[in-house]
Amino acid sequence: MPTQKYQKGDTVMGRWPGSSLYYEVKVLSFDSKNKLYTVIYKDGTELELKEQDIMSIAGFQSRSRSRSRSPGRRRSRSRSPARTTRRSSSRTAATVTDGTPSSRRDTRLKDTLEVKITPLPKAAENSSNNKHDKDGENNTASKLNEKPEAKVETDPEKNQSRYNLRRRKDDGDSAVTEAKTEPQEEKKTAVSPVPAAAVATPLDFGGKIGAYFWLLFLPAWVLFLVLKASQEDPSLANFPPALPPLETFWDAQALGFVVLWILFQVLLYILPVGKLSEGMPLRSGKRLKYRTNGFFAMVVSAVAVGAAVYQGVDLTYIHSNFLQLATASFLISVLLSFYLYMRSRSAGPEDLALGGNSGNVVYDFFKGRELNPRIKSFDLKFFCEMRPGLIGWCLINFAMALAEMKQQRLDAPSHSMILVNLFQLLYVVDGLWNEEAILTTMDLMHDGFGFMLAFGDLVWVPFTYTIQAYYLVGHPQTLSLPVLAAIVLLKITGFYIFRKSNSEKNAFRRNPSDPKLSNLKMIPTATGKSLLVSGWWGFVRHPNYLGDLIMALAWSLPCGFSHLLPWYYMIYFFILLVHRDSRDMSECRRKYGSAWEEYCRTVRYRIIPHVY
Repeated sequence: MPTQKYQKGDTVMGRWPGSSLYYEVKVLSFDSKNKLYTVIYKDGTELELKEQDIMSIAGFQSRSRSRSRSPGRRRSRSRSPARTTRRSSSRTAATVTDGTPSSRRDTRLKDTLEVKITPLPKAAENSSNNKHDKDGENNTASKLNEKPEAKVETDPEKNQSRYNLRRRKDDGDSAVTEAKTEPQEEKKTAVSPVPAAAVATPLDFGGKIGAYFWLLFLPAWVLFLVLKASQEDPSLANFPPALPPLETFWDAQALGFVVLWILFQVLLYILPVGKLSEGMPLRSGKRLKYRTNGFFAMVVSAVAVGAAVYQGVDLTYIHSNFLQLATASFLISVLLSFYLYMRSRSAGPEDLALGGNSGNVVYDFFKGRELNPRIKSFDLKFFCEMRPGLIGWCLINFAMALAEMKQQRLDAPSHSMILVNLFQLLYVVDGLWNEEAILTTMDLMHDGFGFMLAFGDLVWVPFTYTIQAYYLVGHPQTLSLPVLAAIVLLKITGFYIFRKSNSEKNAFRRNPSDPKLSNLKMIPTATGKSLLVSGWWGFVRHPNYLGDLIMALAWSLPCGFSHLLPWYYMIYFFILLVHRDSRDMSECRRKYGSAWEEYCRTVRYRIIPHVY
């Protein structure tokens, strides 16, 4: 039975991982099996240290005096992620952003530590840090800005020892994760990346059982919507829609049309046109480059479609063969998903997504194992996110407008159809114009590329987001001028909130020290990042979601209230955003601990003010 040198509640000096600096910590518990002490720093960060990295205060002070006059010692460049820079502490914010590091080494070290340290949501065992017991916000804010005082440097040779860092036991993860640091140099330090398999990440979407469910449900739901929209009366009274003969699902010409469209978008993507943008830092510290020429691709695609119509190509084929086109896209997404999974088996640990490397074949196939699968410089995930499905969405809407004119014998599309086309076109064009902003989203930064995203990009987006236009082909709506004006105003309001909040978020993530952002308030966190609680991000926690929902409402209103089907997008999108919010909440609470609790008290509402 190993001897326990320090007892629960003892105040000792603990070395911060990756540095030679010691800070006052409090002992919370001792793991006799792994010989690790769980300690908590003053900022609420909890981690586990070996006994050799802990010293009593008396012993530390005597050692400190004996070494303080060494003339040749260089001051360590490492700093605790819990310590904020002067810039961060002078401004008090809820979009997560990387702080500006003082060196390349700081960036890599911070990224490495980030996945191994779990901040404590609230220091329950230390009454002085329990923020719920404070009388006012000022006391809490002062705690967040509190910096542990570095006492002295110790032997640099100790930096070569291994640290065992684990998530808190109440997260259900008892596996030990080790991080090895190399000897420090003045300008360059090699930090080994964290293997994806070494970090257990909570499973999303119902875990392994949920993966089976979604693999079956998602294709079935798209089929249901397509069949429902094709009915003359798509009311719930006609549920379920009749299943057509199996041979009607397949059409070689439809498959050829989809393949040709994807290849055309591939050609536009690889053309040396547009800006080469840098993505966010990966766990290894590396930044990938992306060709952000989506708006160019949109313009060229529009010209090509216009030329095809001028030459007599009948785009109403898309409406009459909607089911066959959806089937062809589904087949391509499945083949792509198998390819992505098979290639991920030979990918290195640093190339895998933390959330898609569970070890379960079905779950990993669904969620995606590899974070950034590339064929040379061709990024498969980035291409599918922004190109064939998104631009194809606009192509399908345009084809539905032509089909409405043909079927209803109109000289021009109805006002409802025009609004739906223009509103959704604006949404897509805005996304492609600001294509660089997607590089800071959850999909690009954290999610692996597997069936979930492949199916979503190639099938879900183009064949469910167009249901409103499909519905209007057979059910045109008449809008009075006041109603039309009100819908347009609603759309403009939602778009303004959506674009303004996303611009604030993207700018803040990329360069929080930008003078243009000097008026924004932030809450610094123990990881060295900050939370934005200013501008739209001080209004609700997800103002971009709020803008999205308002726009979704504006898309549905032109379809009237006769049937529930055209309101599907509004209902689905609300459920999707609530789920995303819950994922964000769990991850941010785990990563930012007490700072996140402070943020939630500062910005009370998640999406809809005074409602949710």
